[in-house]
Amino acid sequence: MVKVAVFGGGWAGCAAAIEARKAGADVELVERTDMLLGTGLVGGIMRNNGRFTVAEELKAMGANELIDLIDNNSLHKNIDFPGHEHSSLYNVAIIESEVRDLVHKMGIKTIFQMRGKEVRLKDNKVTEVLLDDGSKMKADAFIDATGSAGPIENCTKHGNGCVMCIYRCPTFGGRISISEKAGVKESQGKKEDGSTGAMSGSCKLIKESLAKDIQDRLKNAGVCIVPVPKDLQKKDALELKVCQQYAHKEYQENIILLDCGNSKMMTAYYPLSVLRNIPGFEKARFADPISAGIGNSMRLMSSVPRDNTMQVQNIDNLYCAGEKAGFLVGHTEAICTGTLAGYNAVKKVKGEKPLEISRNLAIGEGIAFNLEQMQTEEGLQNRYTFSGTILFERIKELDLYTTDIGDIKARVEENGLTNIYK
Repeated sequence: MVKVAVFGGGWAGCAAAIEARKAGADVELVERTDMLLGTGLVGGIMRNNGRFTVAEELKAMGANELIDLIDNNSLHKNIDFPGHEHSSLYNVAIIESEVRDLVHKMGIKTIFQMRGKEVRLKDNKVTEVLLDDGSKMKADAFIDATGSAGPIENCTKHGNGCVMCIYRCPTFGGRISISEKAGVKESQGKKEDGSTGAMSGSCKLIKESLAKDIQDRLKNAGVCIVPVPKDLQKKDALELKVCQQYAHKEYQENIILLDCGNSKMMTAYYPLSVLRNIPGFEKARFADPISAGIGNSMRLMSSVPRDNTMQVQNIDNLYCAGEKAGFLVGHTEAICTGTLAGYNAVKKVKGEKPLEISRNLAIGEGIAFNLEQMQTEEGLQNRYTFSGTILFERIKELDLYTTDIGDIKARVEENGLTNIYK
């Protein structure tokens, strides 16, 4: 039996493990912390804008497991907020246990509180990865889904210091890139001023710490928009964010809250002393990250060169997914690249032709366009997401964005990809 080792248990790693298992592999999933999903533990936004199209493409292609699970655990569906339509908000409080149950039921072995520390190569192939405890992980194919955020030294150098975010580097150790350990030269995202990285785009407030009317609006509508007095607005609020799809002026002039279990505040941070001067937030308290009054984790620090099958350049049996595969930001984007990486890792070992998704689909265009852009200096300054910015505009221009499920299924069928992931 083919064996696949996946490093990183975020949405990308989980998707890769699930698809490799469906393709017939024995799969081991190695996660640095004690929980799956990574930023998905504090995320929660799905199906907004072009992500709706992509979610339905995934389902039509046969990769429905995670999409269905998310839909079944959404607190709110089909809601709009500034710049975004027909969004779903999943419950961050329970989503991890649901995904963990699914992974275990599929027979995927999970190894928690462990990292790959050294990589051994032979003839341009990874032969084994040495783990934290000194044991060796051997496999036929490896998938790097270790992400692009942290570790602490990057948050300190490029942000405002460690904020004890959901990555919890002080507890579990910093991220270690399998690709980098294999000798692959990585790229880092840049801002317009040439500095490196970008801040995670939101943080959590404990819902009960907010005014009662705000709590009620969140519960009933899923979204609450509170105007910020002009003298309390953060002037640099839009430039900092990794999630540039939310860089509309409304996010500077208002506090925009979403109900994802906790109250998701759509800003990289807000000093607590300022926040508590805004009506309704007099007793506000941050949840994750704990130190969100000063900043958030730094991301886009680690992306590897790859092709459109998700194979890492110059390493025959190493694949990548999520932000490791390029600055494709978001849960849906991670599931897309993870699913393809898991599928092709098994295909390659079996000597079969890997899948390259047609650019007639939003998924295929997103993966290929991101690769092209990442070859340019300007491309390293952009963020790519199906829900906004340059990529969403592109799939709209190419008439790939639609909410008509029948049309999406027909397009997938026309490209010969119906149930390809089954």
